[in-house]
Amino acid sequence: MMSKVIIGSRESRLAVLQSEMVRDYIRDNNPLTEVDILTMKTTGDIILDRTLDKVGGKGLFVKELDKALLEGRSQLSVHSLKDMPMEVPQELPLLAFSKREDPRDVLVLPEGAAQLDKDKPLGCSSFRRTLQLKELYPDMEVKSIRGNLQTRLRKLEEGEYSALILAAAGLKRLGLENRISRYFTPDEMIPAAGQGILAVQGRKGMDYSFLEGYGDREAWLAGTAERAFVRYLNGGCSSPVAAYAEIEGEELFLRGLYYNEEDGSFCKGTIRGDLKDAGKLGTELAARLKETSKKGEAAWK
Repeated sequence: MMSKVIIGSRESRLAVLQSEMVRDYIRDNNPLTEVDILTMKTTGDIILDRTLDKVGGKGLFVKELDKALLEGRSQLSVHSLKDMPMEVPQELPLLAFSKREDPRDVLVLPEGAAQLDKDKPLGCSSFRRTLQLKELYPDMEVKSIRGNLQTRLRKLEEGEYSALILAAAGLKRLGLENRISRYFTPDEMIPAAGQGILAVQGRKGMDYSFLEGYGDREAWLAGTAERAFVRYLNGGCSSPVAAYAEIEGEELFLRGLYYNEEDGSFCKGTIRGDLKDAGKLGTELAARLKETSKKGEAAWK
């Protein structure tokens, strides 16, 4: 007997593509399951004239999808993990994380350009990137840019910006890898927590056996450490924190960035430890960086 699963998704091209990746997995592994995608515009997709920290942070990208899940209009939501709020409602648990796509941030120049035009600003959507860009390009202005990937690329081609800073994962998933002019190493620019990972969210009490085998253990552990780091520092979109974990055998190596809102300084640090302590390592590094910043050690403006 055929069963039916409806996946809730934001309506941008990238969001739909990411939902299709989960849909295809379910179809391939459950031939008797019909899978459809329900797209919707979220508040975060509608309000584009202000930066996220001014209008309510990450939750703006999930509110409508959460509502559809709770009302039973969908059985699953697929999100970019980096867009997920740190606190997830108990009745809407995270079920699995995908294998991680390239987590790095990248520089995208206008088509045909070989170098940066110093007279135009760099286009960037997050304070996390802005802070780190000021170290990499101290002589350049950084200007906010919102909208989906296609909108941002169009603004770049129209000459408003000298370049964009984007996530490699989205460009690669959309087949736009050829647009990448430069990759930033995680030491140059620590990625956002969860960057490159897809999160599959469901409703408590439902049977999700059709997802068996989808989740990636390494992504789950890395995501857990990164989110624990951010959660300890209460970081949403309004607070620029960054965290990136790498799995090396049975060890986890975590980089983190903490921003001190009181004096505008920030510091970076790393921690290494046992994989099974992923969450604890995230919290520990966050606490250490917060303490370091308080003392004014190894922090810079």
